[in-house]
Amino acid sequence: MDSLMLGSLTFYRKLLNDRVFQPMHETRAAQGVYAVPADRTLPTIGHAIAGVMAGSTVSFIAAPVEHVKARLQVQYSADKSKRLYSGPIDCSRQIFRQHGLRGLYHGLGATLIFRTFFFFWWGSYDVFTRWFKKNTDLSTPAINFWAGGLSAQVFWLTSYPSDVIKQRIMTDDLANRKFPRWRDAARAVGRENGWRGYWRGFVPCFLRAFPANAMALVAFEGVMRML
Repeated sequence: MDSLMLGSLTFYRKLLNDRVFQPMHETRAAQGVYAVPADRTLPTIGHAIAGVMAGSTVSFIAAPVEHVKARLQVQYSADKSKRLYSGPIDCSRQIFRQHGLRGLYHGLGATLIFRTFFFFWWGSYDVFTRWFKKNTDLSTPAINFWAGGLSAQVFWLTSYPSDVIKQRIMTDDLANRKFPRWRDAARAVGRENGWRGYWRGFVPCFLRAFPANAMALVAFEGVMRML
């Protein structure tokens, strides 16, 4: 899914740059009309919008996968014979048999909401990248590392409550749903645990985000430079 997200991000960056923010302009010469590129740097808002578009695209692949993962994660019985699902394939098969494709895509709306926060991830990534280029002598891979790690922290600081709500929706009973709407799950989290409920498990997620995403961005940007 990471490759799909980064691939679609690259596509949307180019699309927005070429068609919206920095379109080619025509120049007339004696030989005829030809196109001349304008300033080809995509502005920060363009990176942010591309992030939302990429997040929405990957949601249609990620939602059923995250749905199955969420249900497997809440199987707490040590005795495997007492678990409802024996694994991801069995879980997918049971959900599809009982609730169809719509059942597998349960939580798609919550996934789309969660991934709108890619706006802050990729917007801040561009901000950090520009700042490091202007104010430091760091190498390009080092800039990618620090910008990637810091922007991932921005993303989780803004998106984490929506991820908690998404998980609550995805583990809801499909036959007797407690949360027919996103806001029903959001209210339940607050009602049961107060504001802390929206941030439960945040620290390990936050600590993991920096190194994982920093290295991913170094690799991604390195590949893009070679293309």
